[in-house]
Amino acid sequence: MTTWFLAILGGAMIGAASGLLLLTHGRIAGISGITASAFDATDDRGWRLAFLAGLAAAGVAARVLAPAAIGGAVRSMPVVIIAGLVVGFGTRLGGGCTSGHGVCGVARWSTRSLVAVLVFMATGAVTATLVGAGA
Repeated sequence: MTTWFLAILGGAMIGAASGLLLLTHGRIAGISGITASAFDATDDRGWRLAFLAGLAAAGVAARVLAPAAIGGAVRSMPVVIIAGLVVGFGTRLGGGCTSGHGVCGVARWSTRSLVAVLVFMATGAVTATLVGAGA
């Protein structure tokens, strides 16, 4: 399959999953918020853990079924861990992540989300330029 088709298919699946979560649970599919609350002793903990397990299972399935589509790591594991922690800190500081703001917030015409996505994208572009994307 071609890359553009897989990108459209993946985007459609993300949109469908986000819409389904909003329709069935009245919740936004923001991964940072789901993860942050998944380990709290709340009534809605079950769907959060199931959502995260589904994300992990999809990644494992993709790695097994289409390893070339996933590719190899471009950075060392310590760098990946540090980057993950920095991103986690940033999502809490910014009040959400690209999935919550970019997929769900912009689709709901949220001004806050539009501003957040513009900042995410600009910061990513500057960082990739300065660090050298894929180097």
